[in-house]
Amino acid sequence: MSDIPPPPCADQNAALIRRRLRDAAAGGGTPETVTVEWNQKPVHVNVIDLPLRDLYYNPATHRIQAQRDHRAGLAQRLKEDPWADDSQQYLHHLLMGNPASPDEPDPEFADLKASLGSVSQQEPGLVTYAGILVNGNTRAAALRELKQTSIRVGVLPESFTWEDVAAVELALQLRPDKRREYSYINRLLAMEEQASLGRAAEAIARDFHMQEKTFHQERWILGVIRDMIERSKTVDGVQLRLVDFEGHQENLKELHRTYRNADSSDKAEQIKENRIVAILLDFAKTRTRLVDDKFQEKYLVPAVSAVQTIAAPVPAISGNIPGLTIAPPPEPQTLARARAFTDLVLKAKAVENAAGLPETAIGAARDQVTELRKGLRRALDAAERDDRLRKSQQTAAEHLDDACAAINQTISDLAKARSTQSLDEDSFDDAVLRLRASLARLAQQASRGLAEPGDGVAWLRSMAGGTSR
Repeated sequence: MSDIPPPPCADQNAALIRRRLRDAAAGGGTPETVTVEWNQKPVHVNVIDLPLRDLYYNPATHRIQAQRDHRAGLAQRLKEDPWADDSQQYLHHLLMGNPASPDEPDPEFADLKASLGSVSQQEPGLVTYAGILVNGNTRAAALRELKQTSIRVGVLPESFTWEDVAAVELALQLRPDKRREYSYINRLLAMEEQASLGRAAEAIARDFHMQEKTFHQERWILGVIRDMIERSKTVDGVQLRLVDFEGHQENLKELHRTYRNADSSDKAEQIKENRIVAILLDFAKTRTRLVDDKFQEKYLVPAVSAVQTIAAPVPAISGNIPGLTIAPPPEPQTLARARAFTDLVLKAKAVENAAGLPETAIGAARDQVTELRKGLRRALDAAERDDRLRKSQQTAAEHLDDACAAINQTISDLAKARSTQSLDEDSFDDAVLRLRASLARLAQQASRGLAEPGDGVAWLRSMAGGTSR
């Protein structure tokens, strides 16, 4: 942002701000101020009223950083000239939109607009001497929608740089009492920006009110997202956008936990590739967690024809590992296939979400995504059936373990009751008869379908048969 020239009305805005600050100081009484945090110190700045028509949305605001590339042409225009009318109108549109789908209205923006319409502006925004809104961009958009002509703003020191502006905005947004948080991807980008400034992970985590391990998790997730965006680039030049990953926060966090706990790096990478496909195709977290290191070959390959036809070549290994006389091991074929299938889905989603391509291309991509989703659903259904069966089998054994623990406790209780001569023998005898009946039913159920029962079931059957007479 330091390379961007000042906005066209910067000098006029600075002159107006100086006059109004002088008028406020000369007016008598206590001037209104607002406190902001800068370099971990409070700074008190004066509040004045300024006309909305001369103020600019901040093109570097963290609130819509991920949404800037929603429309490629306007995003490029915003980069070239952020102060132009069409660029500022684009920012206005993004500030009103849903973070996950910027062309749809955001309910939170509607609530803010309704609040400002009924009780007016309660908290001042922040502005630079050039007239650039630092905090209050969304409020300014709502006031403009309400046809208001002015906004109350605190004026930052004239010496503030773009880095200072970004730090102040971030500090304000990260206050625990803020009502409207950044979207998930924008928080990831804000953390990345802080890391790029050379700040320690511990300090950034503290500012974002999280543990340091969570900060590292978020940095890993953003790295995966950027990698997927790069791999989604098609020959037509379209690719996925950061905004396409909004709404997948919990899925991505669980992906990181599973990746970290995998038995090997190859298994971790394969799970990551397969789960990214499930996330991109909008499956819920309860479904994507069915994807483990066996999912691809056992369920995905038989269910999805596109995977069956992929002949993913293993990249040729050229040369040895630097400093050694051995070559690195080749990538497993299953992992190469997983990467190739992920790339297929990434490119199909990029075309489906693109604007400006022929409708025939977008329609073909949409049909492809639909078919891929149907195939993946079949694979997940099969995995879920096996998972339910496995859990039911485990449940029977677990319940029997609980029964063993109860019997062991009964032995202890029986010994205590006999030592104190407090045993109710009739009640105990009735309970033993109920146990015998239960064992008989258990033996009958456990023996079904077993031509050669194991030692445990064979004992149970003989025991139940012997006691049933």
